[in-house]
Amino acid sequence: MEKGMKLKVRKELDGRQQSNIIKLKGSLISKGYTEIIHILDQDEEFHINSFDIESGTDSEVREFITAFIAREQLEDSISIFS
Repeated sequence: MEKGMKLKVRKELDGRQQSNIIKLKGSLISKGYTEIIHILDQDEEFHINSFDIESGTDSEVREFITAFIAREQLEDSISIFS
């Protein structure tokens, strides 16, 4: 069974932020957490990136994303969307 997860991503990003967010998404795919990430507009400031993960991996994926955001100082650019 799969579970959905969403990320809220700011539209206005500098080059470093864009590169790091692309790295995060690539890492989610290359680590096998998901196969595809869907991008939708939320409003004029944010995109919502949604993807499915395997049931039971929720906390592992959240920890990976949270650590990546902290390490790359992306707290103002991307967050897990509830």
